[in-house]
This record gives sequence, C-alpha cells and structure tokens, in this order.
Amino acid sequence: MTVHNKSQRGFSLIELLVSLVIFSVGLLAIAGLQIVSKQSNYESLQRTTASHVAYGLLEEMRTNGNGIATYLAAGELGGGSVEAEPIPTCSAGAECTAAQKAAHDLWFWERVIDGDFETKAGVGAGGLFLPSLCITGPAVGGPGAYMVTVAWRGAATLTGGAVNACGAASGNYGDNNEFRRMVQIPTYLDPNF
Repeated sequence: MTVHNKSQRGFSLIELLVSLVIFSVGLLAIAGLQIVSKQSNYESLQRTTASHVAYGLLEEMRTNGNGIATYLAAGELGGGSVEAEPIPTCSAGAECTAAQKAAHDLWFWERVIDGDFETKAGVGAGGLFLPSLCITGPAVGGPGAYMVTVAWRGAATLTGGAVNACGAASGNYGDNNEFRRMVQIPTYLDPNF
C-alpha cells in the first residue's frame, strides 16, 4: 500500500507542472492579443483623427470659397511646415481677407495634425505620427473636384500602397512607403456659391 501511494504523489506533481505550462502559454496568448488590440485601437484613433482633419479643412474651404487658390497653393503641410500663426489671426472680430482666412485655416489644421494643441512638457503629444496633408483641385481654384489627403506613418507594413503622392517623397514612410496610411476625402466645390 505504501509503494502505491508514492507513485501517485509523483504523478500528481507531473500533472501540476503540465497544467502550469498550459496556463502560462494561455497567459502569453492573452498578452499577445492585448498588444494586437492596443495597436489596432491606435491605428483606429489615427484614422479617425485624419478623417476629422480632412473633413474640417474641406468645410473651411467650402465656407471660404474666395480663398480656395490660397489653400491649393499651400503644397504639402505637416511636420511644422507652417511655423508662426499668420497675422491677422482672423479671430475675435478681426477683419480678414479670404486669402488671410485661408492662411490662418492652413496654420490651424497643420497644428492639429502635428498635435501642437495637446502638449506634454511643451512638446506636441496629440495629432498624427509623421503627418502630411495635401490639397488638390483645379489649378485656378475654380469649380470642380477637390481632394484633401492626410497621410501618416502606421505601425505595420502594408503592400500595394496608394498611388497618391502626398507624403511619398518625405522618406517618413519607409523605402517603398509601406508604412504610409492615408485618408482621402473628395468633394465638389464651387467658390461662386
């Protein structure tokens, strides 16, 4: 009877070790899922921010039809390309021309994508990671199809990237732009209305 009890004690210890290994593998799998979930949430936040910026800028363009040529002439924004706030600031009842309003709008939306309105220790903490913003439309700024494109650097590589050139030459998105994420919002604008 004593010999039989000793073999059972050893067998239950092996069972305990196996169950600990299985439990540890399960915990590692849960931790991996948590990491993937956090990365997906971050990508979703970046895409949402880019969409808000693109729609916001399009609405500014829609309400400032006479300044559309100024919006188009801005080129590529992002990474602090518009440093100082334009004067006049077009706020608190200050009168502005359409071009001045457009210049102020571009400065504002540049600050939004760069995250300068959310700071930590004096450094921008919000916005997009390595952003670029481009506005395209008819060359003379007349009635037609306009597109606001917002690009930023994502966490994982993608294949078969978009043909749009916004941010492609910056070098911020990998050798083949495999880290580039984009939101493109097209609309029809008629400055005469």
